[in-house]
Amino acid sequence: MDKFVVSARKYRPQNFSTVVGQSHITTTLKNAINNNQLAHAFLFCGPRGVGKTTCARILAKTINCEKRTKDGEACNKCNSCVSFDNGSSFNIHELDAASNNSVEDIRALVEQIRFAPQAGKYKVYIVDEVHMLSQAAFNAFLKTLEEPPPYAIFILATTEKHKILPTILSRCQIFDFKRITPNDTVAHLEEIATKEKITAEKTALHLIAQKSEGCMRDSLSILDKIVSFTGGKITYKNALEHLNILDEDYYFKLIAQMQESQLADSLLLFDEINQKGFEADTLLEGLAECIRNLLVCKDPNSVALLEVAEDFKEKYLMYASKIDIGWLIAALNIINEGAIQYKMAKNKRLHVELLLIKLHYLHQALQLSLTDEGISKKKIVDTSKAVAFRALPMVSLPNHPQKIQPKKTPDAPSLVIEEPRITPPIAKPSVAKTADLPAEKSIGKLGSLNKIRQQIAHKNNQPEAIKSLQADLLQDAWSLFIEKLIEDKNHSAVTNFKMAVLQVVDENSFEIITDNKIQQKFIESERAPLIAHLQQFFNNRFLTYQVLLIEKASDPADTEKPLSSKEQYAILVAQYPLIKELKDRLKLDLDFM
Repeated sequence: MDKFVVSARKYRPQNFSTVVGQSHITTTLKNAINNNQLAHAFLFCGPRGVGKTTCARILAKTINCEKRTKDGEACNKCNSCVSFDNGSSFNIHELDAASNNSVEDIRALVEQIRFAPQAGKYKVYIVDEVHMLSQAAFNAFLKTLEEPPPYAIFILATTEKHKILPTILSRCQIFDFKRITPNDTVAHLEEIATKEKITAEKTALHLIAQKSEGCMRDSLSILDKIVSFTGGKITYKNALEHLNILDEDYYFKLIAQMQESQLADSLLLFDEINQKGFEADTLLEGLAECIRNLLVCKDPNSVALLEVAEDFKEKYLMYASKIDIGWLIAALNIINEGAIQYKMAKNKRLHVELLLIKLHYLHQALQLSLTDEGISKKKIVDTSKAVAFRALPMVSLPNHPQKIQPKKTPDAPSLVIEEPRITPPIAKPSVAKTADLPAEKSIGKLGSLNKIRQQIAHKNNQPEAIKSLQADLLQDAWSLFIEKLIEDKNHSAVTNFKMAVLQVVDENSFEIITDNKIQQKFIESERAPLIAHLQQFFNNRFLTYQVLLIEKASDPADTEKPLSSKEQYAILVAQYPLIKELKDRLKLDLDFM
């Protein structure tokens, strides 16, 4: 029984022409070989599983090939190619920097470089995962990488280019590998399925390509697992089951129910998804991707961004033509916010159910408005305001069907249906200080309350008389604010406010003069409530003030300079001459500090 070899190793490309999805790199390398313009150091960087190490091995084999083809490919027949395929070539050395990342490993590599190749033109050193090298190892590698022997070529490979020192990057030719597109992945999987005699639906291969996210190695590993799971017959259904992916039909059902406001059906469908073992975040991710695809289909220029199987493109285009673009954008925003908050939610099921409720009533939060440019959408909540219920007049509504009132009898309470009584329009509603509106304007739909609110707001916004800024009124307002500070128990600010001096500049501004910086900071800290208080007191919203710092000059007469020891001795001698005589007789030396 032959030993099983995974597809990622069995179908690893052996020539540049068989590399999938990296034609911009393989063409450059072949032209460099044909034109004899090989650099001494290459850096291959990009996502995992896209062919970095494979291209490095193909390059190492090709430059030592004895009989290269016209298009720059290795012949795979000469001694150098055969020894490379068997793993016995002495001219190609691979180093795993993830496990050999110390400075000693790099020094051992540098020692090997001194010896020229015994066969072939070049000695190629492939350093994989080079970003794992230590700082000392990078520094030990710098000089050799900059000026290697003419027969040495270095190929560095990494998935994290940002972790490599700039001094290393400047010494290499950098090749950026890209993710493999789903179409290229599907084509390669179909080719392998044909060689292995595997029956595979194209929609199932599209699922594998989407799950691998541009990594060819992952797609081949998934293919091997599904082949083992299905016995060589890959269908869309068993691929969904094996990959634990939710069928797109569920997303289309949810979106259709949201358009028709069938909330109960959507909640039941969400429960069915939960019963199948799918997590709620899987639903949110898939629903967001489905709505994104619908949004892409709205514009013919962006349909090329739709990365789904051909069987589903028509379905996406059909649904996109029926759904408004405004709803799609708003729904995508709601789902994105819900997915961000999902991890923090304690009751995750309730969190997703609330999100579904928002999506079902989303179309009710949008309204159409006709403009010169066409029909546009805007949220109703942007223009709606709270209804002032206290200001509404008490009216009786006509044309009421029937009014059921409780009526008590001497025997027992019962309900008696009375005919409605239509009261005549009231000229003035009996409420305190309401807008002077005709009574017939107040009777009707609730939408007419907008006019009542506008008239009340107009009445409330009528300008009142502005008080002139005078010194005595300013002092009164200042005292009232100090009383507020006392009520708030802000005693430090009270002291500083009492020490301040006020000076009127003009009718809209005044100055607050302080003695020191501490007092100035205390007054500045209360700027917002102070200016609001003063503008309300004077009924002048243009009122401003400025805090000035004017320090008092110190009086020289008030300051006393301390006397030195020598000065004190001179004063004592002047008052008591015997002290000097005593000093002279005893021959004392005074030490003046």
